[in-house]
Amino acid sequence: MPAIAQPPSVGEPLDPLPREFAELMRPEIPGLIKEIGVEVQRTYPVYAHLFNGPHSDAIRQGVEQALAAFVDRVADPGTNSALRDELLRKFGRVEAYEGRDLDTLQGAYRLGARIALRRAKSIGRTYNLSPTLILAFADALFAYVEELEALSREGHAMVQGRAMSDTAALRRQLLHLLLAGPPLPRTTIAELCRESSWELPAECTMVALRAPVAELVQAGLDRDVLADLSLPQPHLLIPGPLTAERLAMLESALAGTPAVVGLTVPPPQAAHSIRWARRVLQLIDDGIVPDAPLVRCEEHLTTLWLLSDPALTHHLAARELAPLDGLPGSRRDRLIETLRVHVSTRAPAEQVGELLGVHAQTVRYRLRNLDNHFGDRLLDPDHRFALEAALRALHLRDKKRKD
Repeated sequence: MPAIAQPPSVGEPLDPLPREFAELMRPEIPGLIKEIGVEVQRTYPVYAHLFNGPHSDAIRQGVEQALAAFVDRVADPGTNSALRDELLRKFGRVEAYEGRDLDTLQGAYRLGARIALRRAKSIGRTYNLSPTLILAFADALFAYVEELEALSREGHAMVQGRAMSDTAALRRQLLHLLLAGPPLPRTTIAELCRESSWELPAECTMVALRAPVAELVQAGLDRDVLADLSLPQPHLLIPGPLTAERLAMLESALAGTPAVVGLTVPPPQAAHSIRWARRVLQLIDDGIVPDAPLVRCEEHLTTLWLLSDPALTHHLAARELAPLDGLPGSRRDRLIETLRVHVSTRAPAEQVGELLGVHAQTVRYRLRNLDNHFGDRLLDPDHRFALEAALRALHLRDKKRKD
């Protein structure tokens, strides 16, 4: 029987695996991310709030980077893994912030490795790969897991090594717990408030920042503002509403760093506030919400609502616009656009024509056509409201596609 290749040392190239094996593994990454997420939450329920909370994107990015870096190293042993390293250290820091040792995280890593190995065996059967190659993959994979664990230990030790008098570390831990979502661990939060000399406010305002954040931002913030600027999705918590004084402070401290101000909410709802703010940041990237140095969520609540569930919006639009389904595409599009402006503005034909760039008589002709297709539905308040919501959502979606 051929000798089984010894596992590589931490950080060394995965020599026993042929580089072509990476091309078989890479298409499996998206499915593995989902499967690992489901299994980790089922086996370790303590992680459910992380996978589904305000840090879910960072968690999934970390899992993706861990898998992709392994495949990349098989394909090219010299691949840089700096992003993966930092994300894995942050996993360790999160464990320390939440008061856990590393046993649970290490168990999650090993569970992920077993799922990946199961997938590799399936690939092996599909492509008739040799058992020796699958054994070499297993050796390399579990050696790689040791590397991930070592990186997370670094992050965990970094937090544990700080003295308890380190107010900044205590406040970051406090911020993390506030964003974990309800129910809040009130006893732990009260203790952290006392140790960090921070008073829990009746209301707070979350601010989502776009990375990277300049080092000078922290220095310009008021002393009672909680901040974590080192995460892939940096954020702030401002006690109370965004008063004129707080706004001036924020604009000065950010110095041009793009940011979205969330809604002012009670602390147990802080996770919702930062989620909405981050969603607006994404809508800015998509070209739906206009870009500006500082954007307020409260000015885009309707857009947030209309685009909160694209699949549901699609079904709503399909139902409300069904009377036009039999029309040719271009004619249907013209009638839908006329209907959108007519329903949303309640303006006379002349004004609708100006907005659409067509003659008023053309608008009247189209409105008669719409009456023929929709009948009394345009007079029914419930249908009219649903129709306007669907048309506005479609318009926002189409704007993204055109941009």
